[in-house]
Amino acid sequence: MQRVQRIREQKAEHAPSTSDPFNPQSIKGIADSVGNDSPFPPTFRILAWSNLAAQSAEQIGLAATPLIAVLLFNAGAGETGLLQMALTLPFLLLTLPAGVMADRASRKRIMVSAEAIRAVSLLAVPVLMIFGLLTLPLLAVLGFLGASGTVAFSVAAPAMIPALVPRSHLAIANGRIELARSTAFAAGPALGGLIVEWSGASIAYAFAAALSACAVLYLTRFPESAHTSVLRRHVLREVSDGARFVLSHPFLRPIMITSIFFNLSWFVLQAAYVVYAVQELGLSPAMVGMTLGIYGVGMVVGALLAPSISQSLPFGKMLVVGPLFGLIGALIMLLTLRVPSPGLAALSFFSFGFGPIMWVITTTTLRQSVTPDHLLGRASSILMLTTFGARPLGALIGAAIGGLYGAHTCVIVAASGFLMQFIVIITSRVSRLNRLPEIAVAAMA
Repeated sequence: MQRVQRIREQKAEHAPSTSDPFNPQSIKGIADSVGNDSPFPPTFRILAWSNLAAQSAEQIGLAATPLIAVLLFNAGAGETGLLQMALTLPFLLLTLPAGVMADRASRKRIMVSAEAIRAVSLLAVPVLMIFGLLTLPLLAVLGFLGASGTVAFSVAAPAMIPALVPRSHLAIANGRIELARSTAFAAGPALGGLIVEWSGASIAYAFAAALSACAVLYLTRFPESAHTSVLRRHVLREVSDGARFVLSHPFLRPIMITSIFFNLSWFVLQAAYVVYAVQELGLSPAMVGMTLGIYGVGMVVGALLAPSISQSLPFGKMLVVGPLFGLIGALIMLLTLRVPSPGLAALSFFSFGFGPIMWVITTTTLRQSVTPDHLLGRASSILMLTTFGARPLGALIGAAIGGLYGAHTCVIVAASGFLMQFIVIITSRVSRLNRLPEIAVAAMA
């Protein structure tokens, strides 16, 4: 029986499929659908617009929060560090419970409630400012609440997409969702900073709250779908089911390991980059900001080009593109040790943005395709936890290495980590897939 399953799996991995969005036989259908909404029902468009509004609100709020801490409360590095911890802590504490909720309850209601929490937390800031009641601890608490909404929204949204679009168009649908996220990531911080400078922090928060409220209104138009009832057990048991599925899966496991190495390495670099750019590359604060901003530009360009690139590559090779460009970005940054150049630093960050957005689109499509619906929330939360959990650890490693051996050593260590993430994915079975695997096939291992 196991031999028969293995033969079926190998056939599924290498056989052509006209329904696969990454197969050359379906290129014309993809190209036609990029500019045509016919494969996507109104429900998907509602989700896409609500996602754009929600992501924009999040990015504007994230940009305004440290600015208001510095400008209004004269916060130093220690206080802004604690504030940043409050903004990221929900990703460590609430991701797994959010995954269980997304598999137990209505995903629409989860997203509406999550976005409403974020809208209220954003609106509370200017209201408290008007009455002179806002304090730095309150700002941190409100930031924690808003980030909690982000966690629940981010887990539930991808789990809804497979029920809204045909399987053959999952990659395109994810590309559109990620394009919205990339646009918000690139424009949101700049817009938030400009609003704070021109009109004040209260206007920035009010604008972000209005965008968040728009997302809620969009989601309320979303029809309530039938939710498959599952046997409810202890939360830890349900979390362990999701973890077991991901860890034992021949395709999801290497994706998780690759993500861990990427995020560790990325945040080792991030921990030391500003110091490295100023002291080693001789960049001004404006130039440092410019090189960091190129990261978002790379994300937008990557999201726009993803459909075209996917037409010429098998699915497994498309998965390799993200880690490859991560490695290229690290090698370019490594080159700045010999050739200090703001242009090279900017090119490095462009590559870092371009590659990972490809990775997010393809890995999300794979996860949605091989994971049963009743496990989608938990599988997403496990992968999200490993991604976000590696970030503070990478920053801690970067801080320790930078403090002991200097910022340039962080660049070398980060490059080594990016090499590891590329090796993991290129040597895995998932890189050899010719097409998107089925759930039934993926369950065999």
